[in-house]
Amino acid sequence: MIKNEVITYFGGVGKTAKALGLSHASVSGWSELIPKGRAFEIQVLTKGALKVDVSLYDKPTATAI
Repeated sequence: MIKNEVITYFGGVGKTAKALGLSHASVSGWSELIPKGRAFEIQVLTKGALKVDVSLYDKPTATAI
């Protein structure tokens, strides 16, 4: 789930933070791809209006050689 989509849906960083029970700083600190667990929480909170795209999170990890 992309940060800008979430913030736009809720109407700003402050409103996003309030809806999720987080601080403004926490929401501001998200990278463009918000944390996976938080994305699922938002999907439930928005009753599916915003959906998690699991393909964004299922990137292979680098392995040590």
